Amino acid sequence: MELVANTLTENDAVANPFQQFAIWFEQAEQAGLIDHTAMHVATVTADGKPDVRVLLLKDFDEQGFVFFTNYQSRKGLELETTPQVCLNFWWDKLARQIRIHGQVERVTSQESDEYFATRLRGSQVGAWASQQSQKLSNRAILEQRVAEIEQQYQGQTIPRPPHWGGYRVRPHEIEFWQGRESRLHDRLRYQLIDNKWQLSRLFP
Repeated sequence: MELVANTLTENDAVANPFQQFAIWFEQAEQAGLIDHTAMHVATVTADGKPDVRVLLLKDFDEQGFVFFTNYQSRKGLELETTPQVCLNFWWDKLARQIRIHGQVERVTSQESDEYFATRLRGSQVGAWASQQSQKLSNRAILEQRVAEIEQQYQGQTIPRPPHWGGYRVRPHEIEFWQGRESRLHDRLRYQLIDNKWQLSRLFP
């Protein structure tokens, strides 16, 4: 990987990690990545095993980072058992990585309804048709379920399924990683201690 000539010093970083995230997020958008909202979401199974997949970040502010999914999916069930996650963004063109550790909670029904209404109709149908993470003997069954949902809501607004909605990750630690030559990378970590964000530098 050819590293870009970026640095991350304590003087570069702002005191508020959400503002720092917003700066990098905007720069990632401008860099022309395939999808700068893509992030790995790591959860923990009931027996303590790690589990990870790629999802899309849909919103963020100083309350946390929001994504949407099927509550009855594998990840949804894991989050109900252990509501802790780690998010990881990797933006290769900028040689940047962000790791976010935090507590997960469901967003309000209103927030889920509002976002669901913005989805493409095909995605709305899919949210009803797919029993996410469950065994599927053949694709024809899924396609039949899609056809049934399309018929059921023909000419109507499709409501949000009760088993589908959003999660908000409320972070207690956010680490910004900037790739540098010779693997002498910059790593700055924000930790929430006594309700205040404290910044420290880590060895690469």
